[in-house]
Amino acid sequence: MRTINNNLIKLALLFAFVFAGCNENEFLDEQNPNFITPETFWKTEGQFQAALGSVYGALQYRSISGAELVQEFVLGDIGGTESWYRPFAFRNLAFNNTSIHVVDKWEECYVGIFRANQVIVNLETADEDVMDNDTRASIEGQARFLRAYFYWQLAHSYGGAMIHTDIARSTEDFNQPLSSIEEVTNTIILPDLEFAVNNLPETWDGKDIGRITWGAATTMLGKVHLFEENWPQAASLFKQVIDSGIYSLTRDITDNFWHENEFNEESILEVNYSFDINSGNSGFPVDDTPFNTGSESTTLSTELGRLGAGGFNTVLPTYNLHEMLVDDEVDPNNPINDENLQSRRMYGTIAPQNGEGLWYLEPYGTIGGWGGGQTAYVKKHSNWYHLPAEPAQGRSGINFRQIRYADVLLMYAEAIIESSGDYMTAIEYVDMVRSRAGVYTLQQYMDMNGGTFPQLHVSKQVVPNQVNGDRPFVAPSAETVMTHIRRVERPLELCYEGHRWKDLVRWGIVQEVFDELRADEIWRQDNLADIQDPTEQPFVINGQVRPDFTVAQSIYDPAQHDYFPIPSTEIQSNEIYNQ
Repeated sequence: MRTINNNLIKLALLFAFVFAGCNENEFLDEQNPNFITPETFWKTEGQFQAALGSVYGALQYRSISGAELVQEFVLGDIGGTESWYRPFAFRNLAFNNTSIHVVDKWEECYVGIFRANQVIVNLETADEDVMDNDTRASIEGQARFLRAYFYWQLAHSYGGAMIHTDIARSTEDFNQPLSSIEEVTNTIILPDLEFAVNNLPETWDGKDIGRITWGAATTMLGKVHLFEENWPQAASLFKQVIDSGIYSLTRDITDNFWHENEFNEESILEVNYSFDINSGNSGFPVDDTPFNTGSESTTLSTELGRLGAGGFNTVLPTYNLHEMLVDDEVDPNNPINDENLQSRRMYGTIAPQNGEGLWYLEPYGTIGGWGGGQTAYVKKHSNWYHLPAEPAQGRSGINFRQIRYADVLLMYAEAIIESSGDYMTAIEYVDMVRSRAGVYTLQQYMDMNGGTFPQLHVSKQVVPNQVNGDRPFVAPSAETVMTHIRRVERPLELCYEGHRWKDLVRWGIVQEVFDELRADEIWRQDNLADIQDPTEQPFVINGQVRPDFTVAQSIYDPAQHDYFPIPSTEIQSNEIYNQ
């Protein structure tokens, strides 16, 4: 584990020495009987479960499942922001090795790894009568899944990681070389996930709901293979999850973004938050010791929520995402739709000027804003649906869904195309997601348009992109269906859930996407006066065209921007890295 700052060093070493033993000659002979030592801890199943709870607690950190994710939401093609908000540096690819999120994510992932290592290492020497073999394997499986998950986040956020599988007992133990994504994957992530797959139950019940399951481990293992381009293995693992019958899509997509119906049938890996329990100071986590296992609040809703209703709306939907959601065309014969003119997916994702229903309990027509190029705001993860404003002190109890079943269906569709070229089977799984959204499926489009479907990522507003006043239609093929998955289905379904930048990077299409959206931006700037008639346009841009891609498109360098730099604190403190 890395040394992050003086406080973390002291904290890490404190627990390393507490759990690893100490030299009694260095301390008073008379010890506090309440002091935690190796002789008093790791002796009961309850103690192991408590320590495991602290590993789960690390998932709640702001950079992993909370408010700091807004920095990543604006990196790709789905999120913009304004110059006075902190994510602006990330929108312009101006982050560096001292940027707050760059440092915090590294630190918080390693706190989770440190805690997981405590559990895993001490299980190896625990007496046989502490717990039965099944319980022992279950605890280890959960800890190893979580360690693998934190390492996966590190590897695919920073392009590598320092590998630690033991408990640090001295400052020298923190000094490790940087290992590549491949090394981290093969050394830690794959073995840990394979162990978890073989030793975790399919479901939990009662107070254990929310623990890691076989399905979470199998899905994550499939995702690792997907990123490694091991297509057949990925497809096989995703199909096992699909065929298990454990998971299904919720009837209403919005069930995945609010505090009602949590841990539902679509949930595979969900991070628990509570408005009431250990709600933190001004919304910041109180999870600052390895033994705090309470459910804390999240401040993500405040970051995304409406300005004027207790939120900051630091992330704004890009025009591309807004237009695709406008044209997420409602299927009037789909029973999920009532009198909706907008899809359920749009309803639960963004708030445009002409939104349907209420937003923070107010009709859209009574709400100001939408000036300065802001055409819509983000609804997902905020409390717009049941409160007049975001809660005081930035607190929210909305769980964060790291993995849900819709993602599995789309990853399976991708893996099927890549492994066999079977784009028609891929369409079936894409259409499951589209049907739940209440919109026309690709198959329906093909039935209505001579076997072709629209390229929905191409702007209908920007004239040079049009063919006879509409988007181009294409015949299904491995290439066109894959483009739809990449440019339409995944961003529409999974936007602001922490996947987008990693997707664009692994596909190698960042520059292509930036070039296209910057060209659209330039056209809108040149033709602003002509695109302000709401009767003629999918959405109205007031005042100015927000320059989301002006800088990023011109400076993007894969070697510099695909991954965060190793934080300056690591560079300064890790003697091996500096050699």
